[in-house]
Amino acid sequence: MNLNAIMHRSALTDCYMLDKDTAVLNIRTGKDVTGVNLVYEDPYAYGISGDIHWIGIPLAMEVRRELKHCLIWTARLQPKYKRLQYYFEIICGDEKLLMFEDDFYTEEQIALKGRWKQYFKLPWMNECDLIRVPDWVEETVWYQIMPDRFCRGDAAPKRMQLKDWNDRERVGLNDFYGGDLRGIVDKLPYLKDLGFTGIYLLPLFESDTNHKYNIFDYTRIDPDFGTEEDVKELVEKAHSLGIRVMLDAVFNHSGTEFFAWKDVWEKGENSRYFDWFCINQVPFERKYASLTDGRFYGFAFLDNMPKLNTGNPEVADYCAGLCKYWVENWNIDGIRFDVGNEVSHSFLKKVNGLLKPIKPELFLLGEIWHDSVQWLQGDEYDSVMNYPFFESLHNFWVDPRTDSREFMYAMNRCYSLYPEQINRCLFNFLDTHDTLRALNRCGSEEAMYQQLAVLMTMPGSACIYYGTEIAMPGGHDPDCRRTMPWDEIGAGTYDEKIDRLKALISLRKDCASIRGTQIHWHHDENHPRLICYDRPGQEETVRVWINGQAGGVPVDISGTILFATNFAEGLLQAGGVVIEKIHERN
Repeated sequence: MNLNAIMHRSALTDCYMLDKDTAVLNIRTGKDVTGVNLVYEDPYAYGISGDIHWIGIPLAMEVRRELKHCLIWTARLQPKYKRLQYYFEIICGDEKLLMFEDDFYTEEQIALKGRWKQYFKLPWMNECDLIRVPDWVEETVWYQIMPDRFCRGDAAPKRMQLKDWNDRERVGLNDFYGGDLRGIVDKLPYLKDLGFTGIYLLPLFESDTNHKYNIFDYTRIDPDFGTEEDVKELVEKAHSLGIRVMLDAVFNHSGTEFFAWKDVWEKGENSRYFDWFCINQVPFERKYASLTDGRFYGFAFLDNMPKLNTGNPEVADYCAGLCKYWVENWNIDGIRFDVGNEVSHSFLKKVNGLLKPIKPELFLLGEIWHDSVQWLQGDEYDSVMNYPFFESLHNFWVDPRTDSREFMYAMNRCYSLYPEQINRCLFNFLDTHDTLRALNRCGSEEAMYQQLAVLMTMPGSACIYYGTEIAMPGGHDPDCRRTMPWDEIGAGTYDEKIDRLKALISLRKDCASIRGTQIHWHHDENHPRLICYDRPGQEETVRVWINGQAGGVPVDISGTILFATNFAEGLLQAGGVVIEKIHERN
């Protein structure tokens, strides 16, 4: 038995509350392990069974997920007295060992008279410690908008010189196109028709860039976008159409015209805001250049985005107060935190503690590109942008040597990082303003629609970057930030592509099983790059077929086809997708 592969701690994803009554226990083992029994009882159960010794109840655990090098075994319990004491029986063929908190033992060793047994414990299921997420997020299909590039709705002059809206194939870093809040309001019916139920807006506040991630004034909507009243109108009209609104919060850094930074720039160490930033050199150097010399910290090495010290209580109070204003006065539904892994935990706890009592269903999303479990313990973010999912999905299409099992391992890993309630609202996507457009990254429309099919049928909340519904091309930033071709959309040029995405969004909304967390995988040794998985539910099971091979593959479709590309007469061609409802229960 490979003991080095066996892992469990009574914390984080290994032992947590799913709801106020249910505990989830997970243990990882090597693939040599053939069975795991959880032995559990209340820690004070001495004498309950008439014995003076603690005697646990055995429960066979199930393999919930298979990863490349390990198995994850799971058990769900509803402890009568809200607490647990437990250990594991690990079985490998004829061999059996008992796993306690301190070590592995044989039955003879653990039965030694006088031995003190170091059990695992779930001390108490405090309801206030339960990780809660907004229920509505799992059912939301988001649409990400860069306001300057989405739609120009206000004919009023802008501060910046505008580029021709239709000149979208030579996008410069510093170009302005004049999209605004009025344009977004005008296109809300378009988004409603496609089936979107949430919009995520890039920053709206005053700045001298087109992306607005270097904010000058957090209290003023950028005049080129509109006014505070326009924001209120946008939220109100979106809500009337069943669409929620999430704003982008940039608190890792500010812009150089932010009042506090200007004061530091003028007064140096004598500024009362000096400690609002992360400055290393004293006296303060007032030159602009790359920050590789460490004079002060900024976003990456950009000198126009000085890093805010969110560990400073004054900074935390200021930024949290802004969020409170947006929630109370604009009635927004979510906040996405830019560079969400670099702001302080203490700040995020303050924000969560301030906002959740005001609006318990508010969605707090962190931009984090890696394993984020330390931010997802119920008192900071509700969810994070699921970059592990994005990267793992991408890698299957990049490497033709990978097979369906490798794909399963990658997806299972993504959903093994967090508790189940977090998995339900993970923010999944195929592209954003920080990546290549999905079409360019995938390499073909066929591959893009295959990945869209995965996006729409996997656990979590799905997000579409503006323009992906028409397979808009775009390379690295700034090319991935082209303008929307509204004239062509209005003329019906992209109707077929739009209808495809509408169909995928519709099946996601109509099939309840897709919104769960169960995934059952199937593999065909004769067709190693044929992906097939089920999303089982109480009334239906949705099956997804994706052909990642070079040639056609025969597939046995026994249910109702909900979506298909490159499929005819039982043959799924290269680049093809079939999604079917394979049975219903009456």
